[in-house]
Amino acid sequence: MNWSVEEDFADDDARVISEGVFRFGRAEAVGSEARPIASFLRDGSEVIAGAIGRTEFRRLFINYLWVRDDLRGQGLGTEALTRIEAAALQRGAVDAQIETLNDRNAKLYRSLGYQPLAVIDRAIGPFTRHILLKPLS
Repeated sequence: MNWSVEEDFADDDARVISEGVFRFGRAEAVGSEARPIASFLRDGSEVIAGAIGRTEFRRLFINYLWVRDDLRGQGLGTEALTRIEAAALQRGAVDAQIETLNDRNAKLYRSLGYQPLAVIDRAIGPFTRHILLKPLS
C-alpha cells in the first residue's frame, strides 16, 4: 500500500471515492426512500431550462436549477422551480431546500417563498453560501 497526493487524477479513481461516499450515505439513511426528480423545458430535443433534485425524508432537495444564457430573465427558472416543487408535493414532500452561491439568486428564491436557513459569508472565496427552505403546502 502507498499514499499519493495528486492534482491530475483519473476520473475512474475519483468515481471510486464519490461512489463509496454515496453508498455509505445511502446505507446510513435507512428509510429515506430517496427518488430523483426533475423538470425540463425542451425546444425539440434540446434541453433549454430545468431543475434536478431528489425527494427524501419528505423534503425536496434541489441540486441544479438552470436556464440557457440567452433565455434568462423570462421566468423560465421560476417555472422550472414551480414545476419540480409541485411534483415533489404530489410525492408527499412538505418542504424544499435549495442552495446558491449567488446573492441575486438568493434574493429571487426569497421572493418565491424560500427562507434562509444559513448564510455563510465568504464560504468560497468572495462568495456567500445561501441555504434556503420553503414550505410546500
